[in-house]
Order: sequence, then C-alpha cells, then structure tokens
Amino acid sequence: MHPAVSVIFFTVMSGAGLGMIFLLGLGFPVDASAAWVFLVGVVGGGLAVAGLLASTFHLGHPERAWRALSQWRSSWLSREGIAAIATLILFGIYVLIWLATGSRHQVLGLLSALGAALTVFTTSMIYAQLKTVPQWHSRLTPLVYCGFALGSGWLLASALGTHEAPEYWGIGLIALAWAAKWMWWARASRSRLGDAGSTPESATGLGFIGKVRLLERPHTGENYLTREMVHRIGRKHASRLRMLALVLGGIVPALVLAIVGLSGAPALVNLLAAVSMLIGLLAERWLFFAEAEHAVSLYYGHR
Repeated sequence: MHPAVSVIFFTVMSGAGLGMIFLLGLGFPVDASAAWVFLVGVVGGGLAVAGLLASTFHLGHPERAWRALSQWRSSWLSREGIAAIATLILFGIYVLIWLATGSRHQVLGLLSALGAALTVFTTSMIYAQLKTVPQWHSRLTPLVYCGFALGSGWLLASALGTHEAPEYWGIGLIALAWAAKWMWWARASRSRLGDAGSTPESATGLGFIGKVRLLERPHTGENYLTREMVHRIGRKHASRLRMLALVLGGIVPALVLAIVGLSGAPALVNLLAAVSMLIGLLAERWLFFAEAEHAVSLYYGHR
C-alpha cells in the first residue's frame, strides 16, 4: 500500500510519546526539579500530540476529524482518538500536580499509563483487523506496535531521567521489540495474497469457471485505489531498508546504551540512542505500508 508520510510520522512519534507517558505514569525515575519535570511532560505529551495532529493530514477533510470520534462502537480509529484525548488530559493533570506538589499522584499515573497502552493498542488494531491485508492481519501487529512504543519511549525517558534506570533494561526492551518484528517479517513473507488464499479466482468469484486472468485493466488511468492500495516495492530495496531499520532502530541504540552503562556517561547521551531508533522506526514503518498487499490489487493484475 502507498506509504503516507503523515501516518508514518504519526505512528512512530506518537508511539514514542505514549511509551514515555506509560513509563512516567508507572514511576520511571526522573529528576525532581520543576524545570526537568516540565521538560519531561512537554516531550512525552508533545510527541503524542504532534503525531495525532500529523495523522489528520492524511484525511480528505481534516476539518472533519472530530466526527471520527462518534463511531467508537465499530471503529478502532474512533476508539484510538478517544483513548488518546483521555490519556493526554489525564497525563496533563498528572504533570501539573507533579509540578505543584513535587510528588507524583499514583492513581493518575496508573490511569495515564493504562490510557497510553490502550491508545497504542487501538492504533495497531486499525491495521491488525483488516483481513484484506494478510500481512497486517495478525496478533503480532499489536505486539510490534506496543514493543516499539515501549522501547523508544524508554530511550527518551532514560535520556531525560537518571541512572537509577539501568541501561540493560533498555537493551532488553529493544531486543524484545525487534524479536517480535522479526517474527512479524517471517510471517508476512508467508502471508502474501496468493499464499493466504486470496487469488484472482477468489477475488472475482469466478474460480468455478477456471483460471482467471486479466484481459484489461478496470480503469484506463490512475484512481484512488491504484494510488493508495496498489503500491509495489522492489525486493532489493525492501531488503536494504530492512537492514537500515534494524541497524539504526536496534543495533545502534543497544550499543549506545551499552557504552553509557559501562562508562558511566551522563544519561543524556541516551538521547543519541533515542534519535537513532526513531529514524530506524521511520524506515520500518514505511516498509510496514509499502510491503503490504491489499486484496483489491488482484483486480489490477497483481499477484
């Protein structure tokens, strides 16, 4: 499918911000000074808000985005929006109380953490529910989204936190997230449209006649479906981007954390690991969309 920059930015940045909110709500150690607490709150909430705002640019009518909130009974997109707004409100109150009193309200913190986890899960379910995209339709998709949100959020929180948060925890979270992604990639390679049971015969319902082949395209020119749902990427380019995502999103951050942990360097150095992982995740998320095959592509002669 066609990778939209706004959605890629949204899923990566809001995931990191929500992962950070999750950890802060659970009591992640941070310098207690008011200025530092404010900075941490702005970074966590700011990334989540920036990601949500970016997602509206993918809508045909961004000014009507608020209407999506009314479909919470049936739409994961609507549930995501409601969960995100509730989480940001709770986290904002949590940070204000933290600034005013110098202590962290445990109940609000737990509610903020729960809301952050729920928001990332609902984001992942927007894609995981789609049976028309076999690569996405998997229980591994929420696991990957939550894993990367937690890993990137931990890096940001540790860079703005203290050395009371051992670096080996971050290395472990990054390793687990990429292990889940590796399993996701392995499954996705076996879940292409033809392998998953979707064929031109099943898509058209004409399989009872025999083998179906495309006589000519349904449209003489480009349309919404061919622009958004029929995107092709070369195998060679996909392999290179996977390696880039793994190196920048996993190996480099783990090495930085190991160096910081062994050398006793300032925790702020972990910011390098966070930036590297976010860049790697932008490549990973681009591939998430570019390699996905929508069943509608069968009507255009793609197998």
